[in-house]
Amino acid sequence: MSHPLVTQLHFARSEFVRCLKGVSAEDAGKRIEPFNCISWIIGHLAVHENVSWVELAQDVIIHGDLIDLVGYGKPASTPHLDEMWSAWEAITSAADTYLDSLTPEILQTYFDIEGNRHSENIGTMLLRNIYHYWFHLGEGHAVRQMLGHKDLPVFVGDMSNMYYIPEQK
Repeated sequence: MSHPLVTQLHFARSEFVRCLKGVSAEDAGKRIEPFNCISWIIGHLAVHENVSWVELAQDVIIHGDLIDLVGYGKPASTPHLDEMWSAWEAITSAADTYLDSLTPEILQTYFDIEGNRHSENIGTMLLRNIYHYWFHLGEGHAVRQMLGHKDLPVFVGDMSNMYYIPEQK
């Protein structure tokens, strides 16, 4: 059974996908400043998971080229939607290999980066990842509204399978 925070990340991901369902490649590449385009948002969240849960956690590099395209602080870009979804799916699948192994004890540990302890423990990194999804989910939803999309999700989705479960030690 996954740690409750990992379950929350999975839910945030599913809401992200639900929010962006049906967006065309053309609309996903439109940038309405100061917002990022939707395809950039997808790739950007993939980068976050890639760096945290694939590269740092597993010492594996997949889609290492994404950081230059959609990484924090990089120039705005409008990558292709299908490529970003493909990268996101591959990265989140690889990330789950590590995330599904997390325990309360591991969440209190730190990654080592070139001999230095990361400034946040793994649990805090996981919380940051969850909140990052909600931040950009809102941005993607706003972009869709500005593009005139109709029948958008209006609230957090179905939580019938998301019961609160106390953390197990």
